Amino acid sequence: MFRLLVADDHEIVRKGLVNVIAEGLQPVKIDEAKNGQEALNKVLKNEYDLVVLDIKMPGKSGLDVLKEIKQHQPKLPVLILSMHPEEQFAIRAIRAGAAGYLTKECAGDELVLAVRKALKGERYISASLADLMAGELDSDSEKPLHEILSDREYQVMLMIASGKPVGAIATELCLSAKTVSSYRANILLKTGMKNNAEITHYAILNKLVD
Repeated sequence: MFRLLVADDHEIVRKGLVNVIAEGLQPVKIDEAKNGQEALNKVLKNEYDLVVLDIKMPGKSGLDVLKEIKQHQPKLPVLILSMHPEEQFAIRAIRAGAAGYLTKECAGDELVLAVRKALKGERYISASLADLMAGELDSDSEKPLHEILSDREYQVMLMIASGKPVGAIATELCLSAKTVSSYRANILLKTGMKNNAEITHYAILNKLVD
């Protein structure tokens, strides 16, 4: 019997993912986690064949948890599931050791396929992500500015570009406003941008936000 862990902070989404996997993969036992810290605690206490992580959760993000899992259990396959388009986080996730990256709108049969491949020790790469990765490898230009940011800085940059104020970002990420302001200062310093308007313009120009 396969044993999986599904982590998502939205109960309805989490239950839906569990049902999809349970219907497409038997026999299977699926545990659940409602945030990144709970997911990490369960991985450290239990033995799983696969972990499915939402990338955007309060406190520790999916990428944070992925990196910590890989430090403790490097062979444990982890699939990253996100509401964000592939061009925003997929390459970062794969570089961090993810066995695959799926957008929630593509979940369903694709999720079951990705789970089956990951359980066999294979990596699930969609056709669109393969094209995106090929473009990264073929590019002779310098890294785009957002690639020099840490994962958390990048996450904060996208939230600023989406129009969220510091307080709202702090609440959503379970951080202090002072910490978020520090991330913003780092973003401006590393990219050479001067204000939120330039961050927003850059993100829209590079299709990082709608």
